[in-house]
Amino acid sequence: MHDNAPDDRYDLLVVGSANADLVIGVERRPAPGETVLGSDLAVHPGGKGANQSLAAARLGARAALLARVGDDDHGRLLLETQRAAGVDTDGVLVGGAPTG
Repeated sequence: MHDNAPDDRYDLLVVGSANADLVIGVERRPAPGETVLGSDLAVHPGGKGANQSLAAARLGARAALLARVGDDDHGRLLLETQRAAGVDTDGVLVGGAPTG
């Protein structure tokens, strides 16, 4: 006999991007062709897939992420952030290229 019971390990399995968002604040939006100086660079975990799995986990869902990150500081930041929220990151591949 064959067991057709659904796998209920996760409420949500996200297959998507995991990137680093590089943010520089400016006092105002530049006009076309104008250069406006910015403040210090801030790095935040991001990417549509990573954002979705993180939000779901923070809302109490059992979430997992399938993605790829680089073996670099940005990739480690993404993994640490996901794990701290309770996201299963066993399906995240590390290496092969820098984190997007």
